[in-house]
Order: sequence, then C-alpha cells, then structure tokens
Amino acid sequence: MPATAKINHVTPYHRIMRIYTVDAFTDQAFHGNPAGVCLLDSPMPDSWMQSLAAEMRHSETSFLLRGEDGGPYSLRWFTPAVEVALCGHATLATAHVLYSTGAASGTVEFSTKSGILSVTRDGTGLITMDFPAKALEEAVPPPGLVEALGVKPVWVGKNEWDYLVEVENEEAVRAVSPDFTALAAVDARGVIVTAEAAGSGADYVSRFFAPRVGVPEDPVTGSAHCALAPYWTHRLGRDVLTGRQLSERGGTVRTTVRGDRVELAGRATTVLSGELHI
Repeated sequence: MPATAKINHVTPYHRIMRIYTVDAFTDQAFHGNPAGVCLLDSPMPDSWMQSLAAEMRHSETSFLLRGEDGGPYSLRWFTPAVEVALCGHATLATAHVLYSTGAASGTVEFSTKSGILSVTRDGTGLITMDFPAKALEEAVPPPGLVEALGVKPVWVGKNEWDYLVEVENEEAVRAVSPDFTALAAVDARGVIVTAEAAGSGADYVSRFFAPRVGVPEDPVTGSAHCALAPYWTHRLGRDVLTGRQLSERGGTVRTTVRGDRVELAGRATTVLSGELHI
C-alpha cells in the first residue's frame, strides 16, 4: 500500500453484543462440548438466531436475554439446523459466563421452553443445574435404528425426545460407527448408546447421535443425561452417579436423581470471547 494511501475508518455496525465459546463438562480447553453463548441486548428474530447458530457451527449456541424487573433470564438454544427445547452443555456454558464475568452470583434462574431451570455454583467452580428427568419406556426399535447403529441391543427405550440403546459393554459403546444418513431417518431428536462403565472414575458411559437435528455426534450431552441418570439410578441402585461421554473430546457429567428432577453438575472453561457486530 502506498505510504500516502488513506483508510476511511467507517464502521457500518450500530450494535455490538458479547459472544463467547465455552467448553462445557470439562476443566480443560479443547475438551468437553463447545457451546456458543450470545448475550443479547434486546430480543432478536428467530431467523437471526438460527443464522448465527449456523455460523458458529457448535452443536448448540445459547441466546441469553436479561429478565425484566429482576426476573429469570430468558434462555434459548439453537443447533446449526433447528431450535431445541433443552440443552445441558449450553446452559452450563451460559451459567459459566455469568459467574466468571461477575454478572451473576448465587442461584441463577433461566426461563426456557422446558420451564424454569435453576443453576448454582459452589466454591470450587462446580456448576449444578436442576433439570427435568426424562423417563424412558421400553420400546420396540423402529425400522432402521439397529441397522444404522450396527449394534446388538441389550435394551431399547424411548422418551419424548430420544431413543436409548443399551449395549453389552463399554467397548461396544466406543466401537459404534453409525450410518448417519440412515440414522437421520429415525423419527427422534437423537439416539443415546450406553453401557455400564468398565473401570473406575465413572458409573456409566454413553455416546449421543443426532443427525436429524444437524448434530452427527454431540461431544457431551447434558439433556441426554436427563434420561441416562434415572435409567442408571434404577439399574445400579444409587441416586448419585458419574457419567462419562465417550466422544473424541470426552466429558464428565455428575448426576443426582431427585424424584422427577435431575441435577447435572460439571465444570466449564472459556476459550474465546469477542464482539458480535450487528
């Protein structure tokens, strides 16, 4: 560029909002499940939020709007393809942003499509979320499910969102290599594959596949543990359990069943923060 050239500093932006990428259900960067967290300064159209979620390309991006008169925050979640009714890791990521930036302390409440969700953080940084339990009923596998997973089921169940397929052991969970095109044809938000854990450090293991909503494999899925926790609590006879999700990134969810609610606990770390220009 010639030394005499001039740059016109003209910015077309009239609003700037904060946006973050947070790795959830881990205390190490580049592990767990990355979520986008957008702090809205006013309501935005659904189409805009969906476009931003597609731009971010995380399994979910959350959109947080401060509540009126001190009421609960409004919280919504979008995959790159659709809005979802519940997302654990993006809720954990959102709470982490509020706590780590000093924007909130104590108990935080979110108004969501799954009702009011409350979140707390202890002195060690462990964040606990109060979510609805999603009980499973035994089900006949729908056409194509078992073939798409390539597994031999021990038990198959279904709730309002997902199928759960228990397989023989942890190694069988690790070995699953789905046909995602075929799996996307199954009429469910997603499919959980699970087994009892083989070693110490976890009670059960799982993986979660949701190509139908634009997420081939989710690294760590809080909402899936709303089904996994009551299922394994019944199987193992203990209310407090640790689940390990065996995705490539991996992550840990501590679960406590309390009647028709499930407490999901984990840690998170911020890996990126910036300005979103509108």
